[in-house]
Amino acid sequence: DAFIGWDRPTRERNLQRLTNNTRFLIPPWVQVPHLASHVLGLITRRIRADWQAKYGHPVHALETFVDRSRFKGTCYRAANWRRLGETRGRTRNDRHKRIHVPVKDVYLYPLVANFREALRDDHP
Repeated sequence: DAFIGWDRPTRERNLQRLTNNTRFLIPPWVQVPHLASHVLGLITRRIRADWQAKYGHPVHALETFVDRSRFKGTCYRAANWRRLGETRGRTRNDRHKRIHVPVKDVYLYPLVANFREALRDDHP
């Protein structure tokens, strides 16, 4: 949120313009050079048009969370995603700070040059 420049009301208003890459795993027995960065590249080039057609509003950036106790995030770095930092080991549903989950690295891929402004703007 700080990287984008969001306060709580702006985040709530514009969160729909950021989407999450929730699952992406190429099993180790699949041995195709550069497959992961190729697939991520296809996604990043295609998602804006598909998102606009399906949901009727733009998406300006992609985010993902990598469990660093299990993965290194190599494919995201190879596909030019930005590592922004790490989570605090909590879930978004943990309002009372009782749920502990593994710390994850946060990666972001901007889909437009002015993504920060687009994610803070009041208009799509």
